[in-house]
Amino acid sequence: MHKVVTKWMGNMAFESILPDGKIKIDVPVEQGGDGNGMRPKALMLSSLAGCSGLDVASLIKKMRLKVDDFSIETDAELTDEDAATYHTVYIRYIFSGKELEEEKLQKIVNLSVEKYCGVMKMFEKFADIKIDVIFK
Repeated sequence: MHKVVTKWMGNMAFESILPDGKIKIDVPVEQGGDGNGMRPKALMLSSLAGCSGLDVASLIKKMRLKVDDFSIETDAELTDEDAATYHTVYIRYIFSGKELEEEKLQKIVNLSVEKYCGVMKMFEKFADIKIDVIFK
């Protein structure tokens, strides 16, 4: 069981107290907020990348692969209706290094996407997920 408590901080701001920290949620000034916090939908994308990233980092460590840098970029397209939702999510796993084992890294990403990442499984219920792996 996970528990998060979210408290209204006035105007359009909220603070979420998570098991290991706090985050502030707000909207931009043009939407009536102060622009001093995270946007809820962007947090969803961050959770997706973080979940999968933790899988990938764990497997990189376990397999003792040499990766100089690793990042995940996520973009998502929203529906046009009120209560807009993500319909397509693009995830790019970007690996840099001089000794990358591309085949193994591709397998690691596939394991996260297809088996381990629970947030990915949740997203698959409402969005088309497009995966790209880039080696530099």
